[in-house]
Amino acid sequence: MEQKTERQSWMATLAKSSPEDLEKRVKTLGDLPEYRFLRSPEIGLTMVRGRAGGTGRVFNLGEMTIVRCTAIVEERIGFGYVGGRSRRHAELAAVCDALLQHPNWRDRVRESVIEPLQKELDGQKETQQRQTESTKVNFFTLLRGE
Repeated sequence: MEQKTERQSWMATLAKSSPEDLEKRVKTLGDLPEYRFLRSPEIGLTMVRGRAGGTGRVFNLGEMTIVRCTAIVEERIGFGYVGGRSRRHAELAAVCDALLQHPNWRDRVRESVIEPLQKELDGQKETQQRQTESTKVNFFTLLRGE
């Protein structure tokens, strides 16, 4: 399996976080530099594909609503692709992606936005795994003595 690049990791964190959490974390950065859109936030659909058992043949599972956005911040181009219908979420994701590519902003955005959001997502994942594990049922078969 391929390793994620650093950018793929932060883009996944931005996309998976809640819009409210992202908004709150971005506010901790203070005044952001001016930015403009190459592509303003727009809602669309994408086809979600799956594999039976994770390794079988690919099949179309269904459509999913997404929002995409492209922003330019201090000559850096940032992209935001998020599930759902929140234009603001895609906008903030694109702005953060652009800032994370800028040497003067990278560490600050990573420490104030990405790392706290990733900790929150990790905590949610751990809670979900514990809840799932507690409902796990182990099946076994008894052999008749014939």
